[in-house]
Amino acid sequence: MTLTSCCTLYLLLSKEEFIMELKTISQVSNAFKISTRTLRYYEEIGLLASSKKEGYAYRSYDENAILRLQQIVILRKLRIPLKQIGDILNNEDVVQAIEVFKQNITNLENEIAALSTIKVILNRLIETLQKKVNLKLKLDILGDDYILDAIDSLSLQKISFKEEKSMEDLNKATESLSTLKNVRIVHLPPFTVAASHYIGANPEESAEKQLEHFIKTTNLYEIKPDARVFGFNHPCPSNDRTDYGYEFWITIPEDMEVSAPLEKKHFNGGLYAAHMITFGNFHEWEWLSNWVNVNNSKYEANYTDDGGECMAGLLEESLNYLYRYGRNWSEKDEHQLDLLFPIKLKEQK
Repeated sequence: MTLTSCCTLYLLLSKEEFIMELKTISQVSNAFKISTRTLRYYEEIGLLASSKKEGYAYRSYDENAILRLQQIVILRKLRIPLKQIGDILNNEDVVQAIEVFKQNITNLENEIAALSTIKVILNRLIETLQKKVNLKLKLDILGDDYILDAIDSLSLQKISFKEEKSMEDLNKATESLSTLKNVRIVHLPPFTVAASHYIGANPEESAEKQLEHFIKTTNLYEIKPDARVFGFNHPCPSNDRTDYGYEFWITIPEDMEVSAPLEKKHFNGGLYAAHMITFGNFHEWEWLSNWVNVNNSKYEANYTDDGGECMAGLLEESLNYLYRYGRNWSEKDEHQLDLLFPIKLKEQK
């Protein structure tokens, strides 16, 4: 079985009708649970191609594009970086794919070995402490020669896996690996912003062009070199809405004047759960949402009106925007964002 047939078999079985005709970007976004901004980003970096219907302003995707996107989805679930996915799909030489997979297997084996070593050490610690369970003892790892000898003599465990894994297994593994463990808790202070809002085709690009014009004409980064840039969908994409929108904020001095089409607004600030992503990985919003609503015992969601009706206070902060601004930026995978989810302490029952 070729790489193409292997990677697309599962999705082809479940989406056979979906690929029979041209689909709009919104239809593809909903079917694959991928944001429209991610789809446009894939196109921007040459990973996916769309087409335009005559007299129609929006992107659409033919059968070949859908098949290619199916492969991208599978390879992303296998934790293959976007650049390497491009190398695989743009190269007919199967050796290229083999080398990429081997490299990723090596990385995984190193990770497995490290986790296995930690597991062995913890088991030895448990065994040691269980022998002293009836004694009042202050844990002193460095002072315990037995534990130190155990660590010195560690050998890595061999981990056996089934040779064949189903898509169900892959999805379960992806879900497990997608559980966030290093969410940061940050406080955003109140601040004043210039808001650039656009509804229509390619709203992120159009809103950002308005924002860049404002930055240039006001010399904002000379006036406020610590300016921060945030964004959010407004309104969100949906099956019932042909157009959707995006809104950018950039922090400005409180007494600064703002001219149309931008609007001056005040942000109330608050407590947020923060998770950093590389641009394009907007599916990790779901991971952060799960952390807030399911996987932590201390905080809960605190939805607000600051982020518009659909985002309910959820924000995306573009990190190091000043560094990127005005440059001939080529390393697109290095563009990082903070996903910010409004939270509050749970009430004690």
